[in-house]
Amino acid sequence: MSVYNKFCKEEFDEQGRLKNFELNYPQNFNFGYDVVDEIAKQEPNKRGIVWCNTNGDERVFSFADIKIYSNKIANVFINAGLKKGDKVIVVLKRHYEYWFVAVALHKLGIVLIPATHMLTVDDLIYRIESSKCNAIICSPYDGDPKKVLTAVEKANHKCNLWTVQEDVEGFRNLNKEMNEASENLSRESTSVTDPMLIYYTSGTTGNPKGVMHDYSYPLAHIVTAKYWQQAEDNGLHFTVAETGWAKASWGKIYGQWLVGSAVMVYDFDNFEPKQLTTIINQYGVTSFCAPPTVYRYLVRKEIPEMPTLKHATTAGEMLAPEVFRRFTEKTGISLSAGYGQTETTLLLANFKGYESVIGSMGTISPMYHIELRSKNGSLTPVGEIGEVVIVPTQNKKQTGVFCGYIDNDDKYQYVWRGGVYHTGDAAWQDEDGLFWFNGRFDDIIKTGGYRVGPYEVENVLMEHPAVVECSVIGVPDTLRGQAIKAFIILDDKHIASRELEREIKDFCNKQLAEYKWIRFVEFVTEMPKTTSGKIKKVELRKQSS
Repeated sequence: MSVYNKFCKEEFDEQGRLKNFELNYPQNFNFGYDVVDEIAKQEPNKRGIVWCNTNGDERVFSFADIKIYSNKIANVFINAGLKKGDKVIVVLKRHYEYWFVAVALHKLGIVLIPATHMLTVDDLIYRIESSKCNAIICSPYDGDPKKVLTAVEKANHKCNLWTVQEDVEGFRNLNKEMNEASENLSRESTSVTDPMLIYYTSGTTGNPKGVMHDYSYPLAHIVTAKYWQQAEDNGLHFTVAETGWAKASWGKIYGQWLVGSAVMVYDFDNFEPKQLTTIINQYGVTSFCAPPTVYRYLVRKEIPEMPTLKHATTAGEMLAPEVFRRFTEKTGISLSAGYGQTETTLLLANFKGYESVIGSMGTISPMYHIELRSKNGSLTPVGEIGEVVIVPTQNKKQTGVFCGYIDNDDKYQYVWRGGVYHTGDAAWQDEDGLFWFNGRFDDIIKTGGYRVGPYEVENVLMEHPAVVECSVIGVPDTLRGQAIKAFIILDDKHIASRELEREIKDFCNKQLAEYKWIRFVEFVTEMPKTTSGKIKKVELRKQSS
């Protein structure tokens, strides 16, 4: 029996499909002790992590290993003065140390803040200042330590600094300290209502929002792993995601370990479809999850046979029906789409036991009560577009739904207006009960599997001396789903030209993380605006369609 069975009750219909799912967990549930350490106790040699990199290095870590290393790192943190409630930014790409660090922080009640290595110095400064972090742990490679040091200095912020694997001036070596630390650790008292995890997610206006999840969050991913990804006990699940993104929580640790599956970790920087299929076959991956961008690349190549692969899932943006069809033709596996947000866990999906319908987001997770509502709050009829909202059921905590934004209670109250959680996403439901995505009610750009808020790019654009006014939107792109396009009004001293376009793109892209790069520029003399002076991005999208 997998450890997850201790924390939930499942009911199935006559066709064997999950009908009801209720969580039942103690007030002091802690993923580190009650899942990782419990598996280590019951099955110490059970695989937890299968890791390899592009240099040909590989490591396999059992749950006994993960317990020991997480305890050791927890003691390193204790010795450094970190304590319950502190916050730690972790920029560790796909290095295996991430998993030890995450579990150690959970055990101590210290808030984990994953971050991608693609962040710029300004991105890091914002996260440092808004979180008031007590430590930063980063990869020693590709200039990451230099960015962290610069950010800390510019923010005038004092905190503990660690790197892994290699010695770097200005940082402590976490691996060395881990090896010298004790593996004995006393249980820290934590509550399921304590903040456990913070992800920064892009918004349409203002800076990224710090999304907080509590200690019950991992349990909500049981449904994600078992009934959508179909990760198996003693199987090997491979989600293509860097640890700085929420998708890593969806597919690289919590739900997978709860249902007894090991996670496949391929430590790479540059995406190459053939490498992924090689890893799948070399290590015997049984379930696979990737953003649509990966599948688009895969179907353009000659996909080899993958005999061990049983299930494949995707989420993050729309995927063309042709890609679904071609992947299934090549592999015999139906792609199962799913939908959720950084603020939530899986809300809608093509679940186990249901036929995967091309293009559909599937049906509602039995964990949630979800409705489609119009702007006035009324239910939308079948076939009509409405906003996806979560309606809390009476006296029932919405496990897996975030518990707040960092220092932004007004925003939190706004998304929970009217007693329901507003996702900001539009969809419609057909007569068979299937949901179909229609787009964002706001202007989030989803490019290559990443979420980008226009404000983040527009802020940098406005720094160029030629730019008087600008607006950024996402436009259709065959590989990325959406590409970033900038509409620009120039000052009187500059004339629109190809040379100026290249100059502005180079100016901005040098300051932006790669996934935020501007791909297209259009010079205009005026912007479509509302009566209050706001730029009507919907009109700009129509112009670009």
